[in-house]
Amino acid sequence: MRQDWEPEDLIEVWTLLEDDMKRVRNKSGATRLGFALLLKFLEVEARFPESAKEMPAAAVEYVAQQVKVPAEAWASYDWQGDRIKRHRKEIREAYGFRANTEEGLGAPGPVAGRGAVSGGAVAGAPCGGRGGPVPQRPHRAAGPEAGRAAGGQGGQGLRGTVLP
Repeated sequence: MRQDWEPEDLIEVWTLLEDDMKRVRNKSGATRLGFALLLKFLEVEARFPESAKEMPAAAVEYVAQQVKVPAEAWASYDWQGDRIKRHRKEIREAYGFRANTEEGLGAPGPVAGRGAVSGGAVAGAPCGGRGGPVPQRPHRAAGPEAGRAAGGQGGQGLRGTVLP
């Protein structure tokens, strides 16, 4: 994840949409900020961050303003507990991913041949035990250059066309 962001890039990439705001409404403090940042990070990078250090400081400040939580609260977000696991699960479900498991990747059916996304998600896989494809979440940016313009490295994240 790139660390330097111009103001117009922050607005384009890190602005929380109406659906995003609905998802953070029932959260508060560091939990609210952490969830919002994980949501947007996954949208940009097609994976979850491995540590808080991966999150760009400018993005933390900008998202913190939107969710009305001090940016300093990011330092107290719990990276080890059950809460982050629940957050990742909720975010994967919002994007139509399911947890990346050895069972799922080797099994015939809808998961076979799909692209795995680091951070425990499989792109395009049915979510929550429901059959059939999960609709993709609408995004502002689209096309093969969108993810790269958004700061993606080596791929175009959820904003581009790399994922099946």
